[in-house]
Amino acid sequence: MDFGANFTSKLEPFLLMSKSAKGAAAAKLVQDATSAPGVFVFAELLELPNIQELTSSEQHAPYFSLLQLFAYKTYTDYLRYKDSLPALNQAQITKLKHLTLVSLAMEKRILPYSQLSEILQISSIRELEDLIIDAIYLEVIRGKLDQREQQFKVEYTMGRDIEPGKVESILVALQHWASTTSSVLSTLDQKLGQLANQVAADNAAKESYDKQYQLNVSEMQNKQKEAAVKPLAPRPPPNPNVKSGPTAAGLALLAARNAKEAEKNKQAAKDAENTMDVDDENKAKR
Repeated sequence: MDFGANFTSKLEPFLLMSKSAKGAAAAKLVQDATSAPGVFVFAELLELPNIQELTSSEQHAPYFSLLQLFAYKTYTDYLRYKDSLPALNQAQITKLKHLTLVSLAMEKRILPYSQLSEILQISSIRELEDLIIDAIYLEVIRGKLDQREQQFKVEYTMGRDIEPGKVESILVALQHWASTTSSVLSTLDQKLGQLANQVAADNAAKESYDKQYQLNVSEMQNKQKEAAVKPLAPRPPPNPNVKSGPTAAGLALLAARNAKEAEKNKQAAKDAENTMDVDDENKAKR
């Protein structure tokens, strides 16, 4: 079953009884409905003729106002107008605080304990957390208690009855939301179209590159095959009219060798001359 889907069914017994209840009986029915466990929506009961007739009686009119309080208002409103309303029992006070918690959760997703304590007139943190936990079990709200940060993080909440005269403002808000959503969707469609075009261009460029790459590879392989099968050109025969001779490097080496040999011979002749001079000197001494 969906979150809070059984709230309307809990009101049905009171809708049936209201068909035959008038005056004091209708006022008693309002007291019972606002005290009954699990009954958190009251718009259908407010619209019934026997309940509407309570406004025509000065004695019973406060009960119609009491039913409006539970349908649309909060615990703060009760404290402001409590002198003109019937006294509430503990079950009614607790339920009205639960409905007040729902109204606050519809406006903000983070509810500090300090704000809740002030609005709900609860001084004890333990009592406040117990009230929130009870509301979670009753499926009027869903969220997490953050004891470290002293706050309640709202995840989901039931919808309360819509007060007459506020439907138009809700419709305006919904139209604004629809317009904003349409603008966002249009922008997303435009971005998606740009991305699709970019992807198509990238794919086309990649395909062209791959095709050119394969063409180059194929051309290179064909050239390699042609080079492998092509016969070597025959070596030309020697020209009989061209005579071979020493190269410049050979001539230089030969000149160097001759110079070295001449130097060697010169040194030998000098040594021989010196030897002859010594022999002549020795003969003269004798």
